Amino acid sequence: MTSFDSSPSLTAWRTLLALAVVFVMLASTGWTALQRHGEDGTARERALSAWEKGRVGPFDLPDPHAPPKRLAAFFASLSTAQRTGLADRYPLVVGNLNGAPLTLRYRANRLAVIQARDVERERMDDSRLSVVGRHQAGRRMHRFESMAGEGRQILAFDPTGDGRAAEVFGDLDSAGRVSVVVPGADTNLLTFERTKRRYTAPVGMARSLYEAERAASPRTRTAVIAWADYTAPAGIGVDAVTGRLASKGAGRLKALTSALPGTSRVSLICHSYGSVVCGIAARRLPARVTDVAVAGSPGMRAESAGQLDSRARVWAMRDSDDWIQAVPYLEVGGLGHGADPVTSDFGARVLSAQGAAGHTGYFEPGTESLRNFADIGVGSYRNTSCADDGDGCRSGISDGEVI
Repeated sequence: MTSFDSSPSLTAWRTLLALAVVFVMLASTGWTALQRHGEDGTARERALSAWEKGRVGPFDLPDPHAPPKRLAAFFASLSTAQRTGLADRYPLVVGNLNGAPLTLRYRANRLAVIQARDVERERMDDSRLSVVGRHQAGRRMHRFESMAGEGRQILAFDPTGDGRAAEVFGDLDSAGRVSVVVPGADTNLLTFERTKRRYTAPVGMARSLYEAERAASPRTRTAVIAWADYTAPAGIGVDAVTGRLASKGAGRLKALTSALPGTSRVSLICHSYGSVVCGIAARRLPARVTDVAVAGSPGMRAESAGQLDSRARVWAMRDSDDWIQAVPYLEVGGLGHGADPVTSDFGARVLSAQGAAGHTGYFEPGTESLRNFADIGVGSYRNTSCADDGDGCRSGISDGEVI
């Protein structure tokens, strides 16, 4: 006898529900979301064009898309003065080169941020702009002013359009364990950090996780990256229910994890739409990525953890008050992101998210969700708390070596 769960009528109902949700979203946000995002903008194109024509001594500059090892070898062959000169002349290129020395990238990105700040400061007084345009320029100017602050370690920066960025907390060069926070929709340069509701923004998430990891294992050399270096969906529109932007982000995430210095073990901590990015990236990740943890996930573009085809352990959590649980967990014609990662059928290790209080509270200090992320990040798997109050999520795992 066929069960109700697998009946054609239920499948049809789920399909219609998914399509209805999509059309409601489109009615609210418009089809223009399809054309909002471009990978390259004028500033970036100009910088790359100048780089392609540039030279250092008698040699041409390398292809900026060359493998990280080749770029690392190129920079290693230069003198300190030559490396610094390239960073100062081409900050938007050097600051985003996987394989370039970290301190050089930090220097280049600080200069690029300052240049972007000065551009927005001029736009604030540009009478050709509308009042709204000048106000937006002011917001961007203040964001860049903050990002240019002393001690900030900006790993990636591109002011094109809504913009992309990444920031490091801790010493990435010497870290034995690295956690990468992959945020979800509505992530851009203006929302990269917040003063109010700080733990809902990538910078606040990453800083909170870094402090929690240090508290969980003070001897572990750890670093955390706030990784907003992909174009995220704006709002709950067509981009949010398809994998187009996630696929592009997955390529960038794979490039980042493959280019990290040293031999550190890497954990991906993925929130909301960021878990779609992590799910698509999973099968392409290097072996150093040992754990993928998702929170408030709309799906990982897979029907099971096994379908991710990854050697990494897969963890999932969801707060009981998280609205994301109401989305249709299916994929039809490219719409939707697949099965619910916290169900037993999916096969992830399901963690407690007690205290998270909704969709955006997973990185709040004092929550079990944050403590679980921190324990995964430092390899203290035996300290994680499972969603069922048992120890099923920890089965078969021994703690990783504290480095």
